[in-house]
Amino acid sequence: MQRDEIIRSMWPAKGSPAARWRIAPGLVAYDEAVATMEATVAEIAAGRADELVWLVEHPPLYTAGTSAEPGDLVSPDRFPVFQTGRGGEYTYHGPGQRVVYVMLDLKRRQQDVRAFVAALEAVVIETLAAMNVTGERREDRVGVWVRRPEKPPLPDGRMAEDKIAAIGIRLRRWVSFHGFSLNVDPDLTHFSGIVPCGIREFGVTSLVDLGLPVMMPDVDIRIRAAFETVFGPTQSE
Repeated sequence: MQRDEIIRSMWPAKGSPAARWRIAPGLVAYDEAVATMEATVAEIAAGRADELVWLVEHPPLYTAGTSAEPGDLVSPDRFPVFQTGRGGEYTYHGPGQRVVYVMLDLKRRQQDVRAFVAALEAVVIETLAAMNVTGERREDRVGVWVRRPEKPPLPDGRMAEDKIAAIGIRLRRWVSFHGFSLNVDPDLTHFSGIVPCGIREFGVTSLVDLGLPVMMPDVDIRIRAAFETVFGPTQSE
């Protein structure tokens, strides 16, 4: 699906209120975040609340998606591990990583899971482009990837690539929750406790690792601009 098709498909129906935009101060406990998402999604599905995009940072932890393989948890005692209903495998969350929880009513947009995931990837790619970083999607692996020509090639001769953003979603009554995480300046050694998203041959990177000493508020501004391009207007809480 091309960029313009994604944008056209994911704007809300005419007359829908703008999605709320919320940025959490400090670190948010993972179980608290899940409880907030559960309650918010129920309210949105019942028509009692507007859509919400919630930006958080978590203390160090691992999450296991519905496809997680036990063998991909390399260091089970390193950080707390949370089972979660989102799609995907193991991921890491921690300080310096922007987690964007996206609670949207797809009945007001497009009831197409694949298009929704592509739209989230487009938000990340647009965000990175605003900082002169080329992020790319891959048909055989979810997330956003950055080519690393300065690294040794893979054994099969392919260019090295690192993952800079992970995506995992869940839908309930066509309302989404969970979302994506973008590595701004996390401790990349923390990813060594898992096989991120079950993919062994590629590494992980961050904006700072790529040589961009950006601050989280600057990244947030770019995420919001990219989100509004793809999904439509937002309103600050």
